[in-house]
Amino acid sequence: MPNYQYCIVEDEGRIRIVTLNRPSVLNAMHSEAHWELDGVWNEFAANPDLWVGIITGAGERAFSAGNDLKVQAAGRRTPRPATGFAGLSHRFDLEKPLIAAVNGIAMGGGFETALACDIIIAAENAVFALPEPRVGLIAGSGVHRLPRMLPQKHALGMLLTGRRVSAEEGQRLGFVNEVVPAGEALAAAKRWAAQILECSPMAIRATKQSVYRSLDEPTLQQAMTTTYPAVQANLDSEDYIEGPRAFSEKRRPDWKNR
Repeated sequence: MPNYQYCIVEDEGRIRIVTLNRPSVLNAMHSEAHWELDGVWNEFAANPDLWVGIITGAGERAFSAGNDLKVQAAGRRTPRPATGFAGLSHRFDLEKPLIAAVNGIAMGGGFETALACDIIIAAENAVFALPEPRVGLIAGSGVHRLPRMLPQKHALGMLLTGRRVSAEEGQRLGFVNEVVPAGEALAAAKRWAAQILECSPMAIRATKQSVYRSLDEPTLQQAMTTTYPAVQANLDSEDYIEGPRAFSEKRRPDWKNR
């Protein structure tokens, strides 16, 4: 495993755990960090032995406070990778499932990074916000992702005020899957990842791809009659046979990811 400057990367079996590691600035990120994380997630996507990703933040105070405004104010801001904040906010082709384990502050780009994940687990001390307009900016991906996840008025209520939302309210609004005691977000994320790993990795990717791509279809009929690439790959796979065979033989399936 390479030595990373702005994150910690640990692979536990089929799971990649990425920890944003700038706790002295509440895990705020700058361009160099985004490029480093872009490489981390590119490698994760290409590695056939890694099936689920988890992203979290170092320490209990913050998942990520977002953009490092001090770096920007000093005029040292350089272009981000095409994949955006933390190498995730503008990434649209990752079929493997991602879980955000949010501890403490998740604001601006930090919240946008969590929104780019498929599942959000929040500690009780988690706080979410898109406060960019308060400093003359806009939430580049948040203004698009949040209204696609929440009722429009709820999304605009956050976007137009920059207000802070607790973990409990986030669950009530619908963008948080589970709220756990402080300090237990990562453990809960691993529990969710373990449940995902019980399923066929190819079926999981076909499911994720179908969900997101079908949202762009003009009608339900078009969505349901379209065979997406990951769906076809699953139909052609050994795992497509292994699942029913294991069920009939009353044993756990031995997924091969092929």
